[in-house]
Amino acid sequence: MKRIDLADEAATRALGERLARTCPVRGLVFLDGDLGAGKTTLVRAFLRALGCTGAVKSPTYTLVEPYDLAGHRVLHFDLYRLADPEELEFLGVREEIDGDALVLVEWPARGQGWLPPEDLRITLDPLGAGRRATLEAPTPEGRDWLRRLTEN
Repeated sequence: MKRIDLADEAATRALGERLARTCPVRGLVFLDGDLGAGKTTLVRAFLRALGCTGAVKSPTYTLVEPYDLAGHRVLHFDLYRLADPEELEFLGVREEIDGDALVLVEWPARGQGWLPPEDLRITLDPLGAGRRATLEAPTPEGRDWLRRLTEN
């Protein structure tokens, strides 16, 4: 586990950029935190660091936004409006999550029981005027990523 204090939005974006510089080609990342915690800010910086030049929309209403960037297929999920985890099965996204993509999931608790175990979990909590990021890596792939992030 690693804790990183983020003084402001710029520090949150910098963490997203560091995550992109060290990311694997495939994996599953859960992003936890209250509304306004900075999850989408982190994802936007991550995608920009991988070369996304277009609009980075929050997939709150579309559920998923796909990106093909710098040798990475990235899927950004926002499950905030998901009423039942089984909706994910009906949408046919299991193949995408189990495929060769790096999957970023905001509000993963809404997909509990349907989503596979995460490689990396990032929790953003308020800390003064900024926030604290807690990174946990329960899989060997996640621990390798966290090690690269720490060394970078």
